[in-house]
Amino acid sequence: MPPTALTARALLLDMDGTLVNSDAVVERIWRRWAERHGLAGDEVMKVVHGRQGHASMAVLLPHRPVEHNLADNARMLAEETADMDGVVEIPGAGAFLRALRGLPHALVTSADVPLSTARMAAAGLDLPDIRVTAESVGASKPDPEGFLKGAAELGVAPADCLVFEDSGAGIAAGMRVVGVGPRAWVHKPDVMVNDLTQVRPEQTENGTIQVHIS
Repeated sequence: MPPTALTARALLLDMDGTLVNSDAVVERIWRRWAERHGLAGDEVMKVVHGRQGHASMAVLLPHRPVEHNLADNARMLAEETADMDGVVEIPGAGAFLRALRGLPHALVTSADVPLSTARMAAAGLDLPDIRVTAESVGASKPDPEGFLKGAAELGVAPADCLVFEDSGAGIAAGMRVVGVGPRAWVHKPDVMVNDLTQVRPEQTENGTIQVHIS
């Protein structure tokens, strides 16, 4: 992709796959879950990225009662929060977040507060001041509630926001999207990068954010 620049008034950032590489943990825990339920691990992994766990379970086990999924999800979250082996930053994430200090941005993640706090710390990344986590929403991605709430918290219209996401579950809400990493290719984001080393945000004289993509 040739160099380009996008202008926005605020940035909304997914965490897993966008700022933090937690694939090793996600693979371990969800493949164990798949084995316990007699499901093919490869098929399960096609579903789980970007969603809250109970939402993934509802897709994979559509006839199971919601309360069972919620209880199972709580156990999975505890497992994930206790397992930080292999959790690292997406290349360029630290510099990207430092460049956003003082600029309007928010974390929008399907993880809950304990998991998002633990993973960002394990990757050596600072948490944005404004965070929309699993506890903040009534509906998981791909429902756009999280991104819309992030925009509202920042006081910015959705059309003036730029989303950074890695999964199809998160590429929603009618906002412009910078897709990060290989999973994003198939979901046709507005702009695509391999990682955050290709992204450089800066504030303009009129107060907007110009995001340079190389």
